[in-house]
Amino acid sequence: MRSPHRPLDRRSGLVLNTQDLGRRAGAMKVVQASVGAPADLGIAVIGVLPGSAVELDLRLESVVEGVLVSGTATVVVAGECVRCLTEISDELEIDVQELFVHPDSEVSDDEASRLEGDLVDLEPLLRDAVVIELPFQPLCRDDCAGLCQECGANLNDEPDHSHDLTTDPRWASLRGFEGDGGSDYDVHDSTDQSQTNRE
Repeated sequence: MRSPHRPLDRRSGLVLNTQDLGRRAGAMKVVQASVGAPADLGIAVIGVLPGSAVELDLRLESVVEGVLVSGTATVVVAGECVRCLTEISDELEIDVQELFVHPDSEVSDDEASRLEGDLVDLEPLLRDAVVIELPFQPLCRDDCAGLCQECGANLNDEPDHSHDLTTDPRWASLRGFEGDGGSDYDVHDSTDQSQTNRE
């Protein structure tokens, strides 16, 4: 249902005029058109680019209660993989089926979509349908290895990527306690040697 707080934009390609259907039950027309996508059609990490094509293939049929809209809307969504940040895109075909009731209809459901005069606004319907189809965490592929946590290298491109182990600088001062030849310093051995020297 279109939010009552958002005014209908008569210039939008997603607003369809049903005047030629009248109120003759059974009257029908087909709408096949490419229209520009509205802004904010998606979620933060993936969505439909504003102004990109929305391919409509719809049937508008007059029924007793109003106008039944059915068919498909095809869009291309774009975003980035949440693991490796690679740009991704995909085509979505959205099934559309919604009854828009006449303004004077006795339908009491507050959630029912309504005609505004002879106009049908498809944007809220499309917006809800697209968001439902979008992945919450889009991936370039299911087994994406992501990025190296140390340098940011793409591990998909460099599966054998690795780093030499380095000493934590906080422990660097202890390196002076290493024995000759780099052997580990043994606290117990040192203590025993000191007692021998005192004897």
